[in-house]
Amino acid sequence: QIKISLNNYQKKDFLLPLGKYKLELSKRTYIMGIVNLTFDSFSGDGLYSKAQNSKIKIQDYVLEYVHNLIREGADIIDIGGQSTRPYSRPIPLKEEIERTIPVIKRLAKSIKVPISIDTYRAEVAKQALDNGALIVNDITGLRDPKMLKVVKRYNAGVVIMHMKGMPSTMQINPKYRSLIDEIIEFLDKAINRALDIGIAQDKIIIDPGIGFGKNFQHNLLIIKALKELKVLGKPILIGTSRKSFIGKILKVNPQNRLFGSISSVCLAVINGANIVRVHDVKETKQALEVLDRILKVSYR
Repeated sequence: QIKISLNNYQKKDFLLPLGKYKLELSKRTYIMGIVNLTFDSFSGDGLYSKAQNSKIKIQDYVLEYVHNLIREGADIIDIGGQSTRPYSRPIPLKEEIERTIPVIKRLAKSIKVPISIDTYRAEVAKQALDNGALIVNDITGLRDPKMLKVVKRYNAGVVIMHMKGMPSTMQINPKYRSLIDEIIEFLDKAINRALDIGIAQDKIIIDPGIGFGKNFQHNLLIIKALKELKVLGKPILIGTSRKSFIGKILKVNPQNRLFGSISSVCLAVINGANIVRVHDVKETKQALEVLDRILKVSYR
């Protein structure tokens, strides 16, 4: 086990095959652009509300929004149909499908980057993968056996995230005996469930779940100790963008957390993140181009 952990920790060459796409995660940091098809996103970027205000048809509005994210540098587009902000309640399955699937169907025909479906419902994932999505971003960390089967059947990429509880309850006084150890243990078990059912090693990405069942101090510790997750031998995705811990430090609302978000993203990358999930793609891209160049420079 020690030998495996050491080998995993030193692993740097991650190649993520997604259909016709092959993401070489060892060459640079990849950016996942957030697309919230909701009315009630914590960050104020719910596209349903924005489309209503603009009086443009929602699908046309979303397509233009996504194309702009790609022009700005998004490598992956993450589509979500329901808010998972703290204390949020699930929307009906039918509504989540109606929000996401028609958009994914149109995007799959018009964009040249992989699409991720942000859902913990197996039926939503299945329909998304049927219509062109290539990654399932599961905030519940593959707790549902049906989701495991869907990911395996479609040979999809999968983001396994750590969350304590569910969105409606996760921020009610979350406690840990040993934060990082418990996150690693949870993710390790989820990885093994995935491998046991036949999901390929190179399809798995891990996410410590910033803000999902963590308090202010927990979020800071995760970013500071992110390197410890490398013992699992998987690419690390992290989503700090506009999160409440940044607002608490800076005392600003979500729309004014750009500089704090970039600061947290850069530190996460220094500490091992391979993919960052963000709202502000253009600014993050510029910051990471400089950071990646510095990190890759050779002494010789």
